[in-house]
Amino acid sequence: MIASLKVKDYMTINKCNFSPDMDILRAIHQLLESRISGAPVIDEHGNMIGFLSEKDCMRVALDAGYQQAGAAGRVSEFMSNSVETIDVEAPILEVAELFLKGSYKRFPVVMNNRLVGTITRQNILRALEYISSPDSTPKPAKQSTKQHIRSAKII
Repeated sequence: MIASLKVKDYMTINKCNFSPDMDILRAIHQLLESRISGAPVIDEHGNMIGFLSEKDCMRVALDAGYQQAGAAGRVSEFMSNSVETIDVEAPILEVAELFLKGSYKRFPVVMNNRLVGTITRQNILRALEYISSPDSTPKPAKQSTKQHIRSAKII
């Protein structure tokens, strides 16, 4: 049954993303406020050009410590440029395998090469919870996933 579940049914719509010229400390603050481990970096045309993770932000702390100066810089200086994305129609099992093989905690989700959300380890566990409970129904976010995908905007 889990083999039939798709990313679109369990993904999270992006609530947070960054521009490459955003101040890195402001981006870190947003990650902490949003309680997420990373977010996409979007250019002025709405294209995803990178991803800023907690791990990327550790370099900010190290740079500040080694240089004996305040932490500073732009998101583009710390983001990961090589980003693995997941198609909105991908099976949940495929994503679970990627999580097991790698160290990522979340992947950007795309539809027609446009960012529409993210999928996390917790989203995969939610899918597992759904299939293991006989009276469960899928629990997408506050709106239906199809409505989310149509209304998803890149900020």
